[in-house]
Amino acid sequence: MGAINGKNSLAKKLPKIIKEIRNNPPSPVNYAYQKNISYSQMSIFRGCPHRWKLQYKDKIKRFTSSIHTVFGTAIHEVIQNYLDVAYESSFAAADREINMEDKFQQTFIDEYQKQYKSNKNEHFSSATEMREFFEDGIGILNWFKKKRSAYFSKKGTYLVGCEIPIVIAPNKMYNNVLYMGYLDVVTYHEATETFKIIDIKTSTSGWNDYAKKDENKQFQLLLYKQYFSEQYGIPLDKIEIEFFILKRKVLDPDDENLMSPYQAYRVQQFTPPSGKIKLGRAKSAINDFINECFNSSGKIKEADYPKSPSKWNCNFCPYGEDKELCGAKQHFS
Repeated sequence: MGAINGKNSLAKKLPKIIKEIRNNPPSPVNYAYQKNISYSQMSIFRGCPHRWKLQYKDKIKRFTSSIHTVFGTAIHEVIQNYLDVAYESSFAAADREINMEDKFQQTFIDEYQKQYKSNKNEHFSSATEMREFFEDGIGILNWFKKKRSAYFSKKGTYLVGCEIPIVIAPNKMYNNVLYMGYLDVVTYHEATETFKIIDIKTSTSGWNDYAKKDENKQFQLLLYKQYFSEQYGIPLDKIEIEFFILKRKVLDPDDENLMSPYQAYRVQQFTPPSGKIKLGRAKSAINDFINECFNSSGKIKEADYPKSPSKWNCNFCPYGEDKELCGAKQHFS
């Protein structure tokens, strides 16, 4: 993304701290002797250690994409591209330069074709479903463009960047195990010297209370906050976090089933608690994962990685139907 590189006409007007972040990306992982881990790896392990072993230790490849991931990737790219131009120039310039519908259509098609090829040229969605998702995406982008100033202000606020990389050792006893992640959007409010890390999510109808309380979901932004602080020397109390949830399906404002006006909104914003206790739980979770799976040199341990069969785990597992590898899904079909 253009903003992270800092190559623009407004760069000299940027606060010094933003220039420092843009000009000092972390060193890349050296795969000759280092292992990278991620939030998604930890999440898979916490759900089912056996699946993590098959995917990351045994490296047994399975197709894991879907129309949902294709859709999410396309929406991410369009919104990030729009914000890059809007903050580096103006929202009016972004409106002129970026046709969001055309950009989304092309990105959606390109991403689907990419995943189609990785699925051995087999389709994983129907034309009807693709049309539905495309129209949902246009609905989201039209809402975003109309309501953009309610979510992204330029008054004293700067875009630090999109897809800002994080590469850091969570546990200093395992220096060759590096956590790697990319922050979707980071902004900086100059007057309060506060950063905001925004993670964009796409969802069918938003997050209910159960989803919001899911600690596993919260850990992603909690770890981003912790490691962004460590990587750039920013106090934790100067970092805010937010899930920016974009809903494919909304109710019509005049629908008789509408219980709240928020059910008609395309955007749902959720800020998980991120105090000392919550951050401590997130750090404990990543440390437990590292301790269970890696030795001090960074190599994956030869250990028992038990199955954790459940309807939820098995329905979304690419190995569940393979009786030689697992076969647990048959018990929940």
